[in-house]
Amino acid sequence: MIKRAIRRLSLRGLTIAVLALFLIATVATGISILAANRVTVARAVDRRIEAIADLVLERDAGETRLPTPLLLARIATLSGQRDTGDIGLLLLGADGRRLGGNIAPRSTLPMGRSDLRQRDGIIGLSHGRALVRDAGEGRRLAVVAETEPFDSHRAMRTRIYLTGFGSIILIVVGGVIAFSMLVGRRIADQRATVEAIIAGNIRHRVPVTGSGDEFDRQAAAFNRMLDRIAELMDAMRSQSNDIAHDLRTPLSRLRGQLARMVEDARDPAQAERAGAALAQCDALLAMFAALLRIAEIEAGHRQAGFAPFDLSALVRDTGAMMIPVAEDAGHSLSIAVHAALPDFVGDRQLLTQALVNLIGNAIKYGAAGGTIRVSLDAGEEGVTLSIADNGPGIAPEDRAHALSRFGRLDTARGAAGAMAWVFRWSKRSHDCIAGGWNWAMPRRGWWCR
Repeated sequence: MIKRAIRRLSLRGLTIAVLALFLIATVATGISILAANRVTVARAVDRRIEAIADLVLERDAGETRLPTPLLLARIATLSGQRDTGDIGLLLLGADGRRLGGNIAPRSTLPMGRSDLRQRDGIIGLSHGRALVRDAGEGRRLAVVAETEPFDSHRAMRTRIYLTGFGSIILIVVGGVIAFSMLVGRRIADQRATVEAIIAGNIRHRVPVTGSGDEFDRQAAAFNRMLDRIAELMDAMRSQSNDIAHDLRTPLSRLRGQLARMVEDARDPAQAERAGAALAQCDALLAMFAALLRIAEIEAGHRQAGFAPFDLSALVRDTGAMMIPVAEDAGHSLSIAVHAALPDFVGDRQLLTQALVNLIGNAIKYGAAGGTIRVSLDAGEEGVTLSIADNGPGIAPEDRAHALSRFGRLDTARGAAGAMAWVFRWSKRSHDCIAGGWNWAMPRRGWWCR
């Protein structure tokens, strides 16, 4: 149970728990030491006043009773000696009347041992111990001693304990808080790296301070793991590219043969079937070309062709070009450009192709007679380009799959739906974020920066 509870604690909860346990242990230790000190002093004082009482009530050889004058003489002698001069002595008669001694308490002291306070009215005593014994014939002997060497000693001792243990508490609390902040910062570095990798920046790594401590070794191991994953991904990507390159050659030959079949076909039905096969072959070649372009972009080669261009003009021109296509299909296409971006940096060709493909998807799969909206906006956070229509959309249970990388809803390809695609360029991170229902950009920063 305890181990399970500890595992469930957060870093802040664990820090608070450690501090609480330390405070409880420190306060309990301080109280225990203070109480043990008081008990030890009280026992030592009790032994001393008991020894003094024995001296006063000691019987000489052959004595059957101690006369009052003898007791008073012994009290006077002990009161005048240096080592017992601080002891309070009082002899009371059978009627409770004071017979002699060097103290006069305000109230009657009980038989046996008892504590004394300043309220008992003994001059010069703030805290002490008293011993009252029977002196025979109804008489009582009271012996009193202080438990503090001077007035207000207990308060001063309490302040000393509070100062000492308080300093320890402050030092440990400061150390635990500093340790918690250090651990929290290093965990935050790892979390930032994980978030960056989830966002698509596979090259991001955990910072290493060079101290060689446990955190540095953990960060180095984590970075080595990421390096290995990146190597495996590069190897897989390279193999995919090699396969795409190898398949393009036989596909090109197949296309040539199909093209000749279309040209040489005498039967219209045969020519139609060959033309359909040729179209499918062209689609496969376009798919392999897209895969190769993606590989070039991820490798950084495609970004070499980035150049500034007017994104606003591109959106207006491309949208105007697609308006007749949309009208022929029974749709209305509206374009709303609310931002002037004459110096946008990116791949103009790929952005144009993406825009045409997305509008074409909306025309092909959108609701019949629907409205397609293309808008471009710019704000403090960045630039947003969106393409949407007003169809019924994808069922809620299918949206997660449709938004996944390369997710396709094969059963709904021929059905009317709704399409909402958003392309956003962030000023803060200088990269691109895209997402949609019918299509999603797999990576950041493919077509702009």
